[in-house]
Amino acid sequence: MAIIVIGQQLGSRGLLLGQLTAQQLGYRLINSNDVLAAAARRFQVTPEQLQLIDERLPHFWERLRTDTERLYAFYRAMLLKELTEDRTVAVGRATPLFVPDGLNHVLRVRAVAPFEIRKLQVARDEKLEPAAAERRVRDYEREVRARLQTILGLDIDDPSIYHLVLNTGALPMACLAAILANCAHLADGEASSETWTRLRDASITAQVRAALLAHPKIGNAPIEVRTVNGVVRLSSASLVPPWDELANRVVSQIEGVVSVELGIEEPPIPPRAA
Repeated sequence: MAIIVIGQQLGSRGLLLGQLTAQQLGYRLINSNDVLAAAARRFQVTPEQLQLIDERLPHFWERLRTDTERLYAFYRAMLLKELTEDRTVAVGRATPLFVPDGLNHVLRVRAVAPFEIRKLQVARDEKLEPAAAERRVRDYEREVRARLQTILGLDIDDPSIYHLVLNTGALPMACLAAILANCAHLADGEASSETWTRLRDASITAQVRAALLAHPKIGNAPIEVRTVNGVVRLSSASLVPPWDELANRVVSQIEGVVSVELGIEEPPIPPRAA
């Protein structure tokens, strides 16, 4: 069955769109807070630490890029794990950016709206004066776009990332939800065992990377991870005893891993001094 991932501009009511769509389809709904809570439990970090990847801590992420990348890896791992459960609508600020390309049964959607509409919505939602709401929307857009370009190398406003860009200020929400539900029904025909295997492999790869980053003795060691049909291959010049056995144990404990292959890459030979 199709999966829907919705990213939203602040004040565009993307969560409401997700709720209405999930109701029409009989799908379960998850939002970014659900994913953050699952990541906090799984990787033993606090919700306060995970706020680093949200807009509530502007500019602080720039001073902790390594830690930010680690927390983003935790978020991606839990999001993709949730998506493998099927019949899901997932809503977040930038959720579609974490989904691999080429999965036609996973609809990547962007909820947008004119600035004036979003400003009024934020003023209502956050009980702000009009001027404060305008600053909030403007500053949020700039901060989040810069953050995601730095960490993920993607422009959240690039329409080519999405299958659909829906203007929630142009049509009634029930109409937009019906359009999205119909697209999901059509996308069901694109689902196959191959596309589901690719999604599961992407989920395993994300979980492996997150587990390695979370391990106190492995951390940010440069290890390449690739998964094919549940078989995980780790490649790194650092995978020598006893680190190879440690990495093997960490990865083997992850659900869905069929086996682990280790590849020791030779470090590059430094150029000879002239």
